[in-house]
Amino acid sequence: MRSPAAPPARIEARGWGLRHPGRREWALRGVDLVVEPGERVLLLGASGAGKSTLLTALAGLIDPGGGAETEGSLLVDGRDPRQARDRTGLLFQDPESQIVMGRAGDDVAFGLENRCVPTQAIWPRVDAALAAVDFPYGRDRPTHALSGGEQQRLALAGTLALQPGLLMLDEPTANLDPDGAAEIREVLARVLERIGATMLLVEHRVDESVALVDRVVVLEAGGGVVADGRPGEVFRARGAQLADAGVWVPDQPPPAPPRRATSRPSALVIAEHATFRYPGADADAVAPTELQLRSSEALAIVGPNGSGKSTLALMLAGLLRPRIGRVLATEALAPGHGHEPIADWRASELVRHVGTVFQDPEHQFLARTVRDELTLGPRRAGIGADAAAHRADELMERLRLTHLARANPFTLSGGEKRRLSVATALATAPALLILDEPTFGQDRRTWGELLHLLAALRDDGRGIGFVTHDRAFVNALADRTLRLEGAR
Repeated sequence: MRSPAAPPARIEARGWGLRHPGRREWALRGVDLVVEPGERVLLLGASGAGKSTLLTALAGLIDPGGGAETEGSLLVDGRDPRQARDRTGLLFQDPESQIVMGRAGDDVAFGLENRCVPTQAIWPRVDAALAAVDFPYGRDRPTHALSGGEQQRLALAGTLALQPGLLMLDEPTANLDPDGAAEIREVLARVLERIGATMLLVEHRVDESVALVDRVVVLEAGGGVVADGRPGEVFRARGAQLADAGVWVPDQPPPAPPRRATSRPSALVIAEHATFRYPGADADAVAPTELQLRSSEALAIVGPNGSGKSTLALMLAGLLRPRIGRVLATEALAPGHGHEPIADWRASELVRHVGTVFQDPEHQFLARTVRDELTLGPRRAGIGADAAAHRADELMERLRLTHLARANPFTLSGGEKRRLSVATALATAPALLILDEPTFGQDRRTWGELLHLLAALRDDGRGIGFVTHDRAFVNALADRTLRLEGAR
């Protein structure tokens, strides 16, 4: 049933464009688009096409006074989006970025309080929103105790409590395991049927998301709308062309590279009954684990949200010390350092032998430009300036970052940040790579390029351990798979 208090919103863009501060290229330009009230639109495009930028602008979160340049018009219900914030709700990729309170109910109430909703109206709306997303706990549930899927339900409840006429979702399942993602899609289907809001959805999991929408709009960086229509019609008429341009389309995964013959694998890092518990926690984040990371092999670390995958990856990379057990380097990883706990190494040793990609790429950015970020690791590892610059240029070319060489890493799109974080891990040519969600936010083309790049490194003798929810990537790259179920 549609809520009479929140009629669906209308979107209209006429020749609209936006250029971020300090950039030469326009993030979006020449966008002509009308979304009628109640339509459900899947917004597609290659990495950097401006999908998230459009959602952020429609949410009224871009202020031209902050240095951004805009042209044309962009309206929500005939108003500037900054004057129509009461009509919009935006759910981001990472639910943790939207959860600000310690209790679930308080977190949902936070947005209502900011909009000066009368106190007596807040808690009924909080309860209704939690019920709408099938939140499995009451208002008092600590937010730190929620799994990834539960966090996303809570963040969605906070958005729905605002009763938006325009609901925008920026890759709402990107950080979730497959089961959690399916649950969120089921919740969304029920919520949309109930509230009737207009919806814009950005998703790379196109195959699973098509059932939620009645229209597909494809954006091109600086080029506006390049395809628009009903999903089946767009994919039948333009599917191959869109796939070649890097857009994810149903039933067209990039082909896996052939496996080249390699030398016999040798152990690089050995975990012996290794476990970890965070300070103040009453349970281990990682159950006792025995494993080897080997040269010429790729090990996929999989499992549900909260099972300890990222924590295990940090232990294997020498960035966390096990509470119990050991993680040891071998002579094959670093001659002269065999059988040493890798957590005892100095940073200069780690950067030479282990390349790490964090779950949140922003946690590893230190320099002011993309180029400087890529030369930082090699310089610290003792590589000369010319060689470091040459390596940076090669990686930027391979991962389609050359046009961003002078950009601040924090201004990149989500997919571009992820590619930069992978490039920084590769910059010192380490023997071992530990990657946390390396395909996050990637379009079809860059996904395939990452796959071929990592497969070539594996076949040339590198060891790779990667944490992922991406089943297709596991099938295409992994030689072995370790599934975690969580500490008990």
